[in-house]
Amino acid sequence: MTGLVNSTTTIRSAADASWDVVVVGGGPAGAIAAREIARFGASVLLIDKSKFPRYKVCGGCLNQRALSTLKHVGLERLPQQCGAKRTNHFVLAAAKRRAKLRLADGASLSRSALDAAMVAAAIDSGVHFLAATTANLGPPQRHSRLVLLSSSKARGTVQARVVLAADGLGGRLLASGQPADTWISSGSRIGAGAIGAASHSNYKTASIYMACGAGGYVGLVRVENDQLNIAAALAPDFVKRSGGIASAAGHVIREAGLPDLDGLANLPWRGTPHLTRSTPRLARYRTLALGDATGYVEPFTGEGMAWALEAGVAVAPIALDGLRSWTPELVRRWYRDQRRRISGRWICRTLSLVTRHSALTNAAVSVLSHMPGLATPFVSAVNSRCRFD
Repeated sequence: MTGLVNSTTTIRSAADASWDVVVVGGGPAGAIAAREIARFGASVLLIDKSKFPRYKVCGGCLNQRALSTLKHVGLERLPQQCGAKRTNHFVLAAAKRRAKLRLADGASLSRSALDAAMVAAAIDSGVHFLAATTANLGPPQRHSRLVLLSSSKARGTVQARVVLAADGLGGRLLASGQPADTWISSGSRIGAGAIGAASHSNYKTASIYMACGAGGYVGLVRVENDQLNIAAALAPDFVKRSGGIASAAGHVIREAGLPDLDGLANLPWRGTPHLTRSTPRLARYRTLALGDATGYVEPFTGEGMAWALEAGVAVAPIALDGLRSWTPELVRRWYRDQRRRISGRWICRTLSLVTRHSALTNAAVSVLSHMPGLATPFVSAVNSRCRFD
Protein backbone atom coordinates (compact mmCIF):
# COMPACT_ATOMS: atom_id res chain seq x y z
CA MET A 1 0.00 0.00 0.00
CA THR A 2 3.01 2.33 -0.09
CA GLY A 3 3.70 2.26 -3.81
CA LEU A 4 2.96 4.72 -6.56
CA VAL A 5 -0.60 6.07 -6.64
CA ASN A 6 -1.44 7.06 -10.19
CA SER A 7 -3.93 9.65 -11.36
CA THR A 8 -7.26 8.12 -12.30
CA THR A 9 -8.21 10.88 -14.73
CA THR A 10 -6.69 13.73 -16.73
CA ILE A 11 -7.24 17.48 -16.60
CA ARG A 12 -9.04 17.31 -19.94
CA SER A 13 -11.36 14.53 -18.80
CA ALA A 14 -11.97 16.23 -15.46
CA ALA A 15 -12.88 19.47 -17.24
CA ASP A 16 -15.47 17.63 -19.32
CA ALA A 17 -17.20 16.25 -16.21
CA SER A 18 -19.46 17.90 -13.65
CA TRP A 19 -18.33 17.49 -10.04
CA ASP A 20 -20.24 17.61 -6.81
CA VAL A 21 -17.11 18.22 -4.75
CA VAL A 22 -13.51 19.12 -5.61
CA VAL A 23 -10.98 18.57 -2.82
CA VAL A 24 -7.61 20.30 -3.14
CA GLY A 25 -4.91 18.57 -1.10
CA GLY A 26 -4.27 14.84 -0.77
CA GLY A 27 -3.04 14.79 2.83
CA PRO A 28 -4.97 13.05 5.61
CA ALA A 29 -7.62 15.77 5.93
CA GLY A 30 -8.32 16.01 2.20
CA ALA A 31 -8.13 12.28 1.47
CA ILE A 32 -10.45 11.22 4.29
CA ALA A 33 -12.92 14.01 3.46
CA ALA A 34 -12.99 12.97 -0.21
CA ARG A 35 -13.51 9.32 0.76
CA GLU A 36 -16.33 10.04 3.20
CA ILE A 37 -18.19 12.26 0.73
CA ALA A 38 -17.82 9.74 -2.12
CA ARG A 39 -19.18 6.96 0.08
CA PHE A 40 -22.51 8.81 0.04
CA GLY A 41 -22.63 8.71 -3.76
CA ALA A 42 -21.31 12.16 -4.61
CA SER A 43 -18.89 12.68 -7.48
CA VAL A 44 -15.55 13.76 -6.00
CA LEU A 45 -12.31 14.94 -7.61
CA LEU A 46 -9.21 14.93 -5.37
CA ILE A 47 -6.25 17.04 -6.52
CA ASP A 48 -2.69 17.31 -5.21
CA LYS A 49 0.31 19.23 -6.50
CA SER A 50 2.66 16.27 -5.88
CA LYS A 51 3.08 12.76 -7.16
CA PHE A 52 2.40 9.97 -4.66
CA PRO A 53 4.04 8.71 -2.61
CA ARG A 54 5.74 11.90 -1.53
CA TYR A 55 7.65 12.93 1.58
CA LYS A 56 6.15 15.36 4.09
CA VAL A 57 7.81 16.87 7.14
CA CYS A 58 5.92 15.25 10.00
CA GLY A 59 6.55 13.43 13.25
CA GLY A 60 4.88 10.36 11.77
CA CYS A 61 2.81 9.60 14.88
CA LEU A 62 -0.81 8.47 15.03
CA ASN A 63 -2.00 8.75 18.61
CA GLN A 64 -4.97 6.88 20.04
CA ARG A 65 -7.31 9.72 19.07
CA ALA A 66 -6.19 9.52 15.43
CA LEU A 67 -6.53 5.73 15.43
CA SER A 68 -10.06 5.98 16.84
CA THR A 69 -11.00 8.33 13.97
CA LEU A 70 -9.66 5.83 11.43
CA LYS A 71 -11.70 3.13 13.16
CA HIS A 72 -14.79 5.34 13.02
CA VAL A 73 -14.62 5.32 9.20
CA GLY A 74 -13.60 1.68 8.82
CA LEU A 75 -9.87 2.23 8.22
CA GLU A 76 -8.56 0.84 11.49
CA ARG A 77 -6.37 -1.75 9.70
CA LEU A 78 -4.73 0.74 7.35
CA PRO A 79 -1.68 1.62 9.54
CA GLN A 80 -0.90 -2.04 10.20
CA GLN A 81 -1.22 -2.86 6.49
CA CYS A 82 1.37 -0.15 5.79
CA GLY A 83 3.83 -1.60 8.30
CA ALA A 84 3.29 0.95 11.07
CA LYS A 85 5.15 0.48 14.35
CA ARG A 86 3.37 0.44 17.69
CA THR A 87 4.14 3.31 20.09
CA ASN A 88 3.48 3.32 23.83
CA HIS A 89 6.19 5.49 25.45
CA PHE A 90 7.39 9.07 25.20
CA VAL A 91 11.00 9.82 26.16
CA LEU A 92 11.43 13.51 26.90
CA ALA A 93 15.03 14.77 27.21
CA ALA A 94 16.54 18.12 28.15
CA ALA A 95 19.82 19.20 29.77
CA LYS A 96 21.06 15.60 29.96
CA ARG A 97 17.96 14.48 31.90
CA ARG A 98 15.24 12.12 30.67
CA ALA A 99 11.64 11.41 31.60
CA LYS A 100 9.96 8.28 30.25
CA LEU A 101 6.19 8.64 30.07
CA ARG A 102 3.59 5.97 29.33
CA LEU A 103 1.41 6.73 26.30
CA ALA A 104 -1.86 5.25 25.19
CA ASP A 105 -1.17 2.79 22.38
CA GLY A 106 -0.52 4.57 19.11
CA ALA A 107 1.30 3.95 15.84
CA SER A 108 4.17 5.49 13.90
CA LEU A 109 4.17 5.64 10.11
CA SER A 110 5.81 7.90 7.56
CA ARG A 111 3.63 10.37 5.74
CA SER A 112 4.87 8.88 2.46
CA ALA A 113 3.20 5.60 3.36
CA LEU A 114 0.16 6.99 5.17
CA ASP A 115 -0.84 9.59 2.59
CA ALA A 116 -0.44 7.20 -0.33
CA ALA A 117 -2.59 4.62 1.46
CA MET A 118 -5.25 7.21 2.33
CA VAL A 119 -5.47 8.40 -1.28
CA ALA A 120 -5.68 4.77 -2.45
CA ALA A 121 -8.53 4.17 0.02
CA ALA A 122 -10.33 7.23 -1.35
CA ILE A 123 -9.94 5.95 -4.92
CA ASP A 124 -11.32 2.57 -3.84
CA SER A 125 -14.43 4.41 -2.60
CA GLY A 126 -15.01 6.07 -5.98
CA VAL A 127 -12.93 9.24 -5.74
CA HIS A 128 -11.18 10.42 -8.92
CA PHE A 129 -7.58 11.54 -8.37
CA LEU A 130 -5.32 14.03 -10.13
CA ALA A 131 -1.67 14.08 -9.03
CA ALA A 132 1.06 16.60 -9.96
CA THR A 133 -1.61 19.24 -10.56
CA THR A 134 -1.87 22.73 -9.08
CA ALA A 135 -5.22 24.33 -8.37
CA ASN A 136 -6.43 27.90 -7.98
CA LEU A 137 -9.87 29.04 -6.99
CA GLY A 138 -11.76 30.58 -9.89
CA PRO A 139 -14.71 32.99 -9.81
CA PRO A 140 -18.01 31.94 -8.23
CA GLN A 141 -20.88 30.87 -10.43
CA ARG A 142 -24.55 30.94 -9.50
CA HIS A 143 -24.64 27.38 -8.16
CA SER A 144 -21.00 26.33 -8.32
CA ARG A 145 -17.38 27.31 -8.09
CA LEU A 146 -14.68 27.15 -10.76
CA VAL A 147 -11.27 25.63 -10.03
CA LEU A 148 -8.39 26.38 -12.41
CA LEU A 149 -6.02 23.44 -12.92
CA SER A 150 -2.56 23.24 -14.43
CA SER A 151 0.19 20.67 -14.79
CA SER A 152 3.32 20.30 -16.88
CA LYS A 153 1.16 18.81 -19.65
CA ALA A 154 -2.18 20.60 -19.61
CA ARG A 155 -4.43 23.32 -18.28
CA GLY A 156 -8.14 23.29 -17.69
CA THR A 157 -11.08 24.47 -15.60
CA VAL A 158 -13.40 22.28 -13.56
CA GLN A 159 -16.70 23.19 -11.98
CA ALA A 160 -17.85 21.99 -8.58
CA ARG A 161 -20.84 22.65 -6.36
CA VAL A 162 -18.57 22.58 -3.29
CA VAL A 163 -14.79 23.03 -3.01
CA LEU A 164 -12.72 21.92 -0.03
CA ALA A 165 -9.36 23.61 0.56
CA ALA A 166 -7.14 21.03 2.29
CA ASP A 167 -3.90 22.35 0.79
CA GLY A 168 -1.94 22.34 4.01
CA LEU A 169 0.35 24.61 5.98
CA GLY A 170 0.74 27.83 4.03
CA GLY A 171 -2.01 26.78 1.60
CA ARG A 172 -3.12 29.52 -0.77
CA LEU A 173 -6.29 28.17 -2.38
CA LEU A 174 -8.68 30.09 -0.16
CA ALA A 175 -6.68 33.29 -0.71
CA SER A 176 -6.70 32.98 -4.53
CA GLY A 177 -7.22 36.47 -5.88
CA GLN A 178 -7.68 37.88 -2.37
CA PRO A 179 -5.32 39.54 0.14
CA ALA A 180 -3.51 37.08 2.36
CA ASP A 181 -4.96 37.03 5.89
CA THR A 182 -2.83 34.40 7.61
CA TRP A 183 -1.46 35.41 11.00
CA ILE A 184 1.96 33.99 11.92
CA SER A 185 2.85 33.88 15.60
CA SER A 186 5.84 35.96 16.65
CA GLY A 187 8.72 33.64 17.42
CA SER A 188 7.16 30.87 15.35
CA ARG A 189 9.55 28.06 14.57
CA ILE A 190 10.11 26.41 11.22
CA GLY A 191 9.62 22.71 10.69
CA ALA A 192 12.25 20.35 9.31
CA GLY A 193 12.46 16.63 8.81
CA ALA A 194 14.20 13.66 7.26
CA ILE A 195 14.09 9.88 7.33
CA GLY A 196 17.27 7.95 8.08
CA ALA A 197 18.49 4.37 7.81
CA ALA A 198 17.94 1.76 10.50
CA SER A 199 21.49 1.78 11.89
CA HIS A 200 20.87 3.91 15.00
CA SER A 201 20.13 1.13 17.48
CA ASN A 202 19.91 3.42 20.52
CA TYR A 203 16.49 4.60 19.36
CA LYS A 204 14.08 1.78 20.16
CA THR A 205 10.84 0.80 18.48
CA ALA A 206 7.67 1.75 20.42
CA SER A 207 9.16 4.93 21.91
CA ILE A 208 8.78 8.50 20.70
CA TYR A 209 11.89 10.52 21.59
CA MET A 210 11.92 14.28 21.98
CA ALA A 211 15.10 16.29 22.52
CA CYS A 212 14.59 19.85 23.79
CA GLY A 213 17.18 22.61 23.63
CA ALA A 214 17.52 26.36 23.49
CA GLY A 215 17.02 26.39 19.72
CA GLY A 216 13.93 24.18 19.55
CA TYR A 217 13.13 20.50 19.74
CA VAL A 218 13.73 17.35 17.69
CA GLY A 219 11.43 14.32 17.65
CA LEU A 220 12.56 10.83 16.62
CA VAL A 221 10.55 7.65 16.12
CA ARG A 222 10.83 4.35 14.28
CA VAL A 223 8.45 3.96 11.34
CA GLU A 224 7.84 1.25 8.74
CA ASN A 225 10.85 -0.79 7.59
CA ASP A 226 12.53 0.23 10.88
CA GLN A 227 13.48 3.63 9.45
CA LEU A 228 14.14 6.50 11.86
CA ASN A 229 11.83 9.43 11.25
CA ILE A 230 13.22 12.77 12.43
CA ALA A 231 11.07 15.89 12.74
CA ALA A 232 12.13 19.17 14.30
CA ALA A 233 10.74 22.57 15.22
CA LEU A 234 13.62 25.05 15.22
CA ALA A 235 14.05 28.79 15.66
CA PRO A 236 15.04 30.29 12.27
CA ASP A 237 17.88 32.35 13.73
CA PHE A 238 19.23 29.27 15.54
CA VAL A 239 19.29 27.34 12.24
CA LYS A 240 21.21 30.20 10.63
CA ARG A 241 23.74 30.42 13.47
CA SER A 242 24.22 26.64 13.44
CA GLY A 243 25.04 26.56 9.75
CA GLY A 244 21.95 24.71 8.56
CA ILE A 245 19.11 22.41 9.61
CA ALA A 246 21.21 19.25 10.08
CA SER A 247 23.72 21.01 12.33
CA ALA A 248 20.95 22.65 14.34
CA ALA A 249 19.13 19.34 14.87
CA GLY A 250 22.37 17.63 15.91
CA HIS A 251 23.11 20.40 18.39
CA VAL A 252 19.68 20.04 20.04
CA ILE A 253 20.05 16.25 20.30
CA ARG A 254 23.46 16.54 21.94
CA GLU A 255 22.36 19.35 24.26
CA ALA A 256 19.43 17.22 25.45
CA GLY A 257 21.65 14.20 26.06
CA LEU A 258 20.09 11.77 23.59
CA PRO A 259 22.40 9.47 21.58
CA ASP A 260 24.23 11.32 18.84
CA LEU A 261 23.32 10.53 15.23
CA ASP A 262 26.02 10.11 12.60
CA GLY A 263 25.38 11.30 9.08
CA LEU A 264 22.68 13.89 9.79
CA ALA A 265 24.21 16.18 7.18
CA ASN A 266 23.85 13.45 4.54
CA LEU A 267 20.10 13.05 4.99
CA PRO A 268 17.67 14.68 2.52
CA TRP A 269 16.31 17.34 4.89
CA ARG A 270 13.12 19.20 4.00
CA GLY A 271 11.73 22.34 5.60
CA THR A 272 8.33 23.96 6.12
CA PRO A 273 7.05 27.51 6.52
CA HIS A 274 6.64 28.94 10.02
CA LEU A 275 4.61 26.47 12.04
CA THR A 276 2.36 28.36 14.46
CA ARG A 277 -0.17 30.28 12.38
CA SER A 278 -3.87 30.91 12.10
CA THR A 279 -6.34 32.39 9.68
CA PRO A 280 -9.65 34.07 10.49
CA ARG A 281 -11.15 33.04 7.14
CA LEU A 282 -12.29 29.43 6.93
CA ALA A 283 -14.73 29.79 4.04
CA ARG A 284 -15.68 31.58 0.86
CA TYR A 285 -18.70 31.05 -1.34
CA ARG A 286 -19.14 27.27 -1.74
CA THR A 287 -15.62 26.75 -0.36
CA LEU A 288 -14.51 25.48 3.04
CA ALA A 289 -10.98 25.18 4.42
CA LEU A 290 -9.90 22.30 6.63
CA GLY A 291 -6.84 20.69 8.17
CA ASP A 292 -3.59 22.64 8.34
CA ALA A 293 -4.98 25.20 5.88
CA THR A 294 -7.07 26.61 8.77
CA GLY A 295 -4.08 27.14 11.06
CA TYR A 296 -1.47 25.14 12.88
CA VAL A 297 -0.12 24.66 16.39
CA GLU A 298 3.10 22.73 17.01
CA PRO A 299 2.10 19.15 17.91
CA PHE A 300 4.18 16.71 19.97
CA THR A 301 2.93 13.09 19.90
CA GLY A 302 0.56 12.87 16.93
CA GLU A 303 -1.96 15.56 17.82
CA GLY A 304 -1.63 17.24 14.41
CA MET A 305 -2.54 14.04 12.59
CA ALA A 306 -5.55 13.56 14.84
CA TRP A 307 -6.77 17.11 14.15
CA ALA A 308 -6.42 16.64 10.39
CA LEU A 309 -8.29 13.33 10.30
CA GLU A 310 -11.07 14.67 12.51
CA ALA A 311 -11.52 17.74 10.32
CA GLY A 312 -11.82 15.56 7.21
CA VAL A 313 -14.56 13.45 8.77
CA ALA A 314 -16.37 16.43 10.30
CA VAL A 315 -16.54 18.44 7.06
CA ALA A 316 -18.16 15.63 5.04
CA PRO A 317 -21.78 16.06 6.25
CA ILE A 318 -21.54 19.84 5.89
CA ALA A 319 -20.26 19.50 2.31
CA LEU A 320 -23.04 17.03 1.51
CA ASP A 321 -25.64 19.46 2.87
CA GLY A 322 -24.03 22.14 0.71
CA LEU A 323 -24.77 20.08 -2.38
CA ARG A 324 -28.45 20.40 -1.65
CA SER A 325 -28.43 24.07 -0.70
CA TRP A 326 -25.54 26.41 0.09
CA THR A 327 -26.62 28.69 2.92
CA PRO A 328 -24.87 30.98 5.43
CA GLU A 329 -25.85 28.52 8.16
CA LEU A 330 -23.53 25.90 6.62
CA VAL A 331 -20.61 28.28 6.99
CA ARG A 332 -21.62 29.10 10.57
CA ARG A 333 -21.77 25.37 11.34
CA TRP A 334 -18.23 24.94 10.08
CA TYR A 335 -16.94 27.92 12.07
CA ARG A 336 -18.59 26.56 15.22
CA ASP A 337 -17.11 23.13 14.60
CA GLN A 338 -13.62 24.53 14.06
CA ARG A 339 -13.80 26.78 17.13
CA ARG A 340 -14.74 23.76 19.22
CA ARG A 341 -11.84 21.72 17.89
CA ILE A 342 -9.28 24.54 18.05
CA SER A 343 -10.18 25.21 21.69
CA GLY A 344 -8.88 21.74 22.52
CA ARG A 345 -5.36 22.60 21.36
CA TRP A 346 -4.44 24.51 24.50
CA ILE A 347 -2.20 21.69 25.74
CA CYS A 348 0.04 21.87 22.66
CA ARG A 349 0.07 25.68 22.83
CA THR A 350 1.14 25.49 26.46
CA LEU A 351 3.85 22.91 25.78
CA SER A 352 5.09 24.96 22.84
CA LEU A 353 5.46 28.01 25.09
CA VAL A 354 7.23 25.97 27.78
CA THR A 355 9.79 24.63 25.31
CA ARG A 356 10.74 28.21 24.40
CA HIS A 357 12.14 28.69 27.91
CA SER A 358 15.05 26.40 28.72
CA ALA A 359 14.70 26.80 32.47
CA LEU A 360 11.04 25.77 32.42
CA THR A 361 11.72 22.84 30.09
CA ASN A 362 14.63 21.59 32.17
CA ALA A 363 12.60 21.88 35.37
CA ALA A 364 9.64 20.04 33.84
CA VAL A 365 11.81 17.16 32.62
CA SER A 366 13.53 16.95 36.00
CA VAL A 367 10.19 16.70 37.84
CA LEU A 368 8.70 14.21 35.36
CA SER A 369 11.80 12.01 35.54
CA HIS A 370 10.92 11.40 39.20
CA MET A 371 7.12 11.62 38.97
CA PRO A 372 6.05 10.57 35.44
CA GLY A 373 2.49 10.10 36.62
CA LEU A 374 2.03 13.87 36.68
CA ALA A 375 1.79 13.77 32.88
CA THR A 376 -1.15 11.32 32.87
CA PRO A 377 -3.93 13.96 32.71
CA PHE A 378 -2.28 15.62 29.73
CA VAL A 379 -1.75 12.30 27.92
CA SER A 380 -5.40 11.38 28.54
CA ALA A 381 -6.63 14.76 27.29
CA VAL A 382 -4.84 14.63 23.92
CA ASN A 383 -5.95 11.03 23.36
CA SER A 384 -9.62 11.48 24.29
CA ARG A 385 -11.95 10.13 21.65
CA CYS A 386 -13.34 12.72 19.26
CA ARG A 387 -17.09 13.38 19.00
CA PHE A 388 -18.61 13.55 15.53
CA ASP A 389 -21.98 15.29 15.65
